[in-house]
Amino acid sequence: MCQLLGMNCNVPTDIVFSFTGFATRGGGTDIHNDGWGIAFFEGAGVRHFVDHEAAVASPIAQLIKRVPIKSTNVIAHIRKATQGHIALENCHPFVRELWGRYWVFAHNGDLKEFAPLLDGPYRPVGNTDSERAFCFILQQLRRQFGDVMPSCAALTGALRALVDQIAAHGTFNMMLSGGTALYAHCSTNLHYLVRQYPFAKALLSDDDLSVDFSQVTTPNDRVAIIVTEPLTTNERWTRFDAGDLMLFVDGLPVDLATL
Repeated sequence: MCQLLGMNCNVPTDIVFSFTGFATRGGGTDIHNDGWGIAFFEGAGVRHFVDHEAAVASPIAQLIKRVPIKSTNVIAHIRKATQGHIALENCHPFVRELWGRYWVFAHNGDLKEFAPLLDGPYRPVGNTDSERAFCFILQQLRRQFGDVMPSCAALTGALRALVDQIAAHGTFNMMLSGGTALYAHCSTNLHYLVRQYPFAKALLSDDDLSVDFSQVTTPNDRVAIIVTEPLTTNERWTRFDAGDLMLFVDGLPVDLATL
């Protein structure tokens, strides 16, 4: 299957270190070589890069490793195809507009007999179960809330019901962001950590690279990294429980019971 990587921060931060290790799994240290993609929120806009080539061989992936694009919300994906052929239109993350803002979505898993009626403005361009699920989520949210974005509590409740409905068809690990926060749902495998003061050195597990974050951060910085499998060997990662839906805001997980 595929793998997911997300970042949510309280200040614009680059993802070069994490993406370097993550991209190595796209045909190097792992078999996810059927394409890749990454999306960075910047204000109301999104920088969106996808490639049907393996991340380890992609010149575009090399660019992302070299250029420190800063963002408060990032979603990345490396693909091992289960549904849909290897093509640019089937590479995650996918981007659509709802409520006058961009939404970015990526999925890891395999949905069986998932063929919802899509009769609104959201239609898949490719032929993956993932893009179909994203279109279904946006369609149902628009039907429920109309043209006005709901409160965080209302949106979270609606997403909870939708992800449970979709996950009944198979594995549905996913990430979703509208630019101000990041949602992550776990069916089988997701982990996260929060980097904050006092910062320390981190060592990648898939590449010979380390960073002493105390040298490149301020005491006020805070970064949450969410990923399918832990990226570093010397940090403490927290595993999601199966069925968890988590919301990250300003680099911290939010207690959904308080919404």
